[in-house]
Amino acid sequence: MDSVDPREVQTLQMYLNEYGQQMEVLAQQLNLIEQQRLESLAAVESIQALGQSDDGAVLLPIGGGAVVRAKVLDPEHVMVNIGSDVVVERTHADAVEYLQDRITELEALGKKVAGSLEQLRGQVNEISRRLEAVYRQRGQPPQPGQGGR
Repeated sequence: MDSVDPREVQTLQMYLNEYGQQMEVLAQQLNLIEQQRLESLAAVESIQALGQSDDGAVLLPIGGGAVVRAKVLDPEHVMVNIGSDVVVERTHADAVEYLQDRITELEALGKKVAGSLEQLRGQVNEISRRLEAVYRQRGQPPQPGQGGR
């Protein structure tokens, strides 16, 4: 290649920026999925601990890092949010099973999002290599944020 098309460089930079933004969104989604998974795991542990409690007393978070000691009147039944702000009553065992299924779904979704993120990283690396090659051919150093991701 004797000359480098400036439109190619501009297009590669545009793709690099777009993929970077998509990677940010996927990373945020992955973080939210992990938070939901951890919350579900904590809920399973709490429900199981409640079933093992002799007096039905639990520590109930009320916000701001404060908790109160509360007595659960019906530890055999749990209210579970099944989505779209719909809450249903489930037995202790059914609630645990539902939450474990949710955890499994979240883990699968997390793997899918992580795979998409990794695929984007590969594309970003390829574009970065192409840009670096173009800049080397021009005899110019890569612009900040344009290569080496």
